[in-house]
Amino acid sequence: MTTTRKDGTITITPQNEANQSATVIICHGLGDSSEGFSDVAEHLSSKLPYAKFILPTAPVQKVTMNMGMAMASWYDIVGLDKRSNEFCKGIDESQSRLANMIKAEMDMGISRNRIVLAGFSQGGALSLYTGMQLPAADGPPLAGIVVLSGYLPHSSGFNISAGLEGTPIWHGHGAADPLVRMEAAQESKKVVTERGATDYTFKSYAGLAHSVNPQEISDVLAFLQRVLPPDNTCKIKLKDPGEMSVKELKGAIAKAGLGSQAVGLMEKREFVDLLRQHRGGKL
Repeated sequence: MTTTRKDGTITITPQNEANQSATVIICHGLGDSSEGFSDVAEHLSSKLPYAKFILPTAPVQKVTMNMGMAMASWYDIVGLDKRSNEFCKGIDESQSRLANMIKAEMDMGISRNRIVLAGFSQGGALSLYTGMQLPAADGPPLAGIVVLSGYLPHSSGFNISAGLEGTPIWHGHGAADPLVRMEAAQESKKVVTERGATDYTFKSYAGLAHSVNPQEISDVLAFLQRVLPPDNTCKIKLKDPGEMSVKELKGAIAKAGLGSQAVGLMEKREFVDLLRQHRGGKL
């Protein structure tokens, strides 16, 4: 089930939301939107039917490197050299936004070790920067972090939270990337491991520019299947239909794609029965 919010966030949920036991958040690159990786998310979702995929869209702001043009960007980019990479105005706000998305999933019963942060280019940079600096007191490390053609931003302000050092990081990078060069990616791994990360996998792809290819996506899937295996004991905690208002019931029924089956229903108990049957896998 795919839905798009007014703020551009795309969410792909299991057909029966009661079956959700994991969450993957994917952040797009500079100047793109959630649509940019929706096809990849749809593919991954078909292989991990128990996972919810959330694809947020970055706010529009001026980007210094692109002559001050306004575009979707998680933070300002002054330049691609090491020194310029320290100036990332807006990264704290985007970091907080991702942290709040993680918390919202945790509030619904998904443990932090059943959540993966992923992203491409600037989105991968934000995922790495955020995922390793989450408040340690809020829960266990993330299930993993996926960085595609990304790097570590604002390294002078990067410190791994105690207890998150073992977070699995998978970093894929094109050997022919002309934007985020291989040297910058390798330097990012070096800095992150020196700061304490103990599980950082880096893989390069010959001939690949600033993009992804089928082999890389296949490798990402293998990583996700490893860190987010099926586990029915981790299923989301949903409000019992019997405790819902009629408005909540109608919303949940619409979200589940059961609108046609609800036509003609009048009594609350009928809506409750329909939703319970759906969650119980009887429809």
